[in-house]
Amino acid sequence: MGDSSSSYIHMVQHLIEKCLIFHMSKEECMEALSKHADINPVITSTVWNELEKENKEFFEAYRTRPQHQTKDDDRMSEAETSNLIQKMISDSNDSD
Repeated sequence: MGDSSSSYIHMVQHLIEKCLIFHMSKEECMEALSKHADINPVITSTVWNELEKENKEFFEAYRTRPQHQTKDDDRMSEAETSNLIQKMISDSNDSD
């Protein structure tokens, strides 16, 4: 189970990193991964929290970024989000 759980956590981390690229909040990321990748929000939250511990300065800056950088215009549609997450999962599975 060690290898499979490790690769699963790595995949969740990768998906969270993609959520960050698209300026998603922790809650938005948890919802998106739950809905589109069937990842338990508790898992997403736990991995997110660990990333925050390891990258304090990044997350401080991320949380305090100016509001104009998070306009709704920058958000992906639900279909785009679903397609992106499915592609990331597929790419992750192909590289294993």
